[in-house]
Amino acid sequence: MKPDQVSTHHTPGAQVSNLRVRGRSKRAGWTPALRRAPTLLALSLFAVVPGFAADAPTAPRAARSIHLGYPAPDATAFYNEAVVDESVNGSYFMACGWNTGYFGIQQIRNSNDKVVIFSVWDPTKGDDAKAVPLEQRVEVLFEGEGVKVSRFGGEGTGGKSMFPHAWKLGETNRFLVEGKVEGDKTAYTGWFFLNERREWKRLVTFRTKTGGKPLRGLYSFVEDFRRDTKSATEIHSARFGHGWVQTLAGDWQPLAKARFTASNAKTEAKETINAGTRDGWFFLTTGGETKQVQALNQFIEGIASTQRPMDLPATK
Repeated sequence: MKPDQVSTHHTPGAQVSNLRVRGRSKRAGWTPALRRAPTLLALSLFAVVPGFAADAPTAPRAARSIHLGYPAPDATAFYNEAVVDESVNGSYFMACGWNTGYFGIQQIRNSNDKVVIFSVWDPTKGDDAKAVPLEQRVEVLFEGEGVKVSRFGGEGTGGKSMFPHAWKLGETNRFLVEGKVEGDKTAYTGWFFLNERREWKRLVTFRTKTGGKPLRGLYSFVEDFRRDTKSATEIHSARFGHGWVQTLAGDWQPLAKARFTASNAKTEAKETINAGTRDGWFFLTTGGETKQVQALNQFIEGIASTQRPMDLPATK
């Protein structure tokens, strides 16, 4: 989600519509509807006091969505790493977010149902994917083997790709986003490193109208998208770090600090969040009985990497 938004994620429950693929359309979709599933209704409890009755507070439906915003120059590439320390169903650990999309990993229905997800927004406003004119929709320039590409709606609209991948707790996950300006559009390519094969996999290349803007507004987040009340009592925690950006001039700069922010959604828990640094990483933790130490809207100073990864796919 964007740090200044209440809550957004392009995950199960998204609408299905025509997707532009090199100038033509095709049918594609992702059908699981976790977000649309009925949730428990909070019961109002009344204190039995003569002449007085009051509703008890409603239990939060979700753990609070929290973010790290990285100060960085306009860029053509954004590299970042993520390690998930604690996860439950309906968790999204987003490593590479920018002004028109985001890229991370999710645990959906169970510990064996995990994916890598890369999403890019249409330039239009609104939540109905079917209402977006074809010429305004995200285009698909490349679709990797085994990658499911579809449209999403409900919280903005756009294109998303999902790649089944059994990521593990404590494992370092590596992400690279390339942004290539093409006239008034920008083409975004998502690369994910397959640890078991020791190679980079190109997942997808989406192109959308941006007014010719490069990568900017970089951030990471942790989100609870199950939102069934119980998920607010469970911990979702990950570390992010060793980030780098390639500037428009072609040089590489490390990401050395991050600003801690959080959603203001009324249905989310408020106090059970925290962030900071640990073992050379930034971390985000939300849900359960987490105690907040780090103040919101403040910068966290990290440790800048001294050597960028030299095995990145060729960037242009």
